[in-house]
Amino acid sequence: MSERFFCRNRILALAICVGALWPQSAGAQTSPLPPQDGKQRSSQPAEVKPSASAASGGPSAAVDSSSYKVESPDTLSVRVWHEQDFSGVYSVHPDGKITLPLIGDVQAGGRSPVEIEKTLKEALAKYVVNPLVTVTVQDVLSKRYYMDGEINRPGEYSLVSPTTVLEAISKAGGLAGFANPKKIYILRGDQRIAFNYKDVIHGKHLEQNIQLQPGDHIVTP
Repeated sequence: MSERFFCRNRILALAICVGALWPQSAGAQTSPLPPQDGKQRSSQPAEVKPSASAASGGPSAAVDSSSYKVESPDTLSVRVWHEQDFSGVYSVHPDGKITLPLIGDVQAGGRSPVEIEKTLKEALAKYVVNPLVTVTVQDVLSKRYYMDGEINRPGEYSLVSPTTVLEAISKAGGLAGFANPKKIYILRGDQRIAFNYKDVIHGKHLEQNIQLQPGDHIVTP
């Protein structure tokens, strides 16, 4: 009788011990493992930094908003703060005007983006209280020059600032392997203007290094 009572008490004691330890062991199974490097991990997602292309901004042409004179068929980006109905990209018509909702035609040709901003602000005052207007040149289409022949990057280029022949060649990646640097010429209407690349880069006959005009073709045979 005493032996049976002793065994029963041992079993009861063992059950009590197991019951006391069970919640702790179960909790250990559900808790996350600590990081192997000993450093704390944040529950927040890592910050995503903008890519170089995103930080670089929009496609607006790099023109001086105070001095550049807009012409047809340039395109302008008009932004009116908190007024999406008036904001957008507008092409300059052959008559030099752009057309906005409600306002109608506004003169842009022959004016700088800063001057156009002032005109639009005055016109929008009828519909918006203290309108904040920003005008930028989206694309320069009225002033172009062309690189032809043995050049690394031939094609059409925007003439957004004063540019010499030598600067234009540099922007186009320089002369290609089979170019004849002494026989380069600029086609300007019915004119053919000679340019000796070898002379100019050695500081000779610098008068050849003229500033380009819209429509010029630099030809490298």
